[in-house]
Amino acid sequence: MVVLSPSLLSLPTLPFFSVASKPTSPNVLWRRDLLLLALSSSLSTHFPSSGCLAAEDVRMTSLVDEINAYTYSYPVELPSKKFLFKWVESRKPERYSSAAPLSPDARLRIVSERVDIVDNLIISVSIGPPNVQFLKSKDKKTWAAKDVADSVLSDKSALRVTSSQRMSESSVLDAHASEIDGELYWYYEYLVRKSPTKSAQEANLYRHYVASTAEREGYLYSLSASTLSKEWTKMGPLLEQTVASFRLLPPTDNYVPPYKDPWRFW
Repeated sequence: MVVLSPSLLSLPTLPFFSVASKPTSPNVLWRRDLLLLALSSSLSTHFPSSGCLAAEDVRMTSLVDEINAYTYSYPVELPSKKFLFKWVESRKPERYSSAAPLSPDARLRIVSERVDIVDNLIISVSIGPPNVQFLKSKDKKTWAAKDVADSVLSDKSALRVTSSQRMSESSVLDAHASEIDGELYWYYEYLVRKSPTKSAQEANLYRHYVASTAEREGYLYSLSASTLSKEWTKMGPLLEQTVASFRLLPPTDNYVPPYKDPWRFW
């Protein structure tokens, strides 16, 4: 992994709104989400209280993962507000075979993740094969953005449920495709319900996501960025910039393709 030095960037926002560590179990991921939810009410006053963050200069830094050959930029500071993000690298970049599964079938796995618990933000990159229930053709040029989103979300759950039940946890708000430097990227926005119990149905118990997915060698590489819906107006534009910056990179000697030793955990 390479992290480049911070610089002031003016990245375009998405046109929506027209090295390995030990694997983490699904239960740990679920508890992480509940912890973020529990902290949200007491820490919500920590956010900048006025103005739209999209209109400000934001200091970004870039992450380059040579193991999986991708890069993206994420916000680290809002100089005009003297506001610093508190990112923690909860999962360092690692090969697909040793990465944390997002569902019991272990198809979709987190290969890197950073969390700002204080500001209730998550940025993660996952890799997994397409779900043929939604992406029947091998020609990715024929794939609809909504089908790509459904393919990723159908495998994205820590609960032992069916693909259709996993999808019911998520609501896709928008999806579209864009070709950048000859590579197709599918962008989508969605909400995920995060209520720990049936009796706890408060309106703030769901997360607002934006994501970008690209395909390489038969696997989907997806970056997602999220916060609580009630904080979307403040933090959403910055997360859109992060997702818009996601790019696959030409593989180097450090690149490990997902299909290499798929069940190796070291």
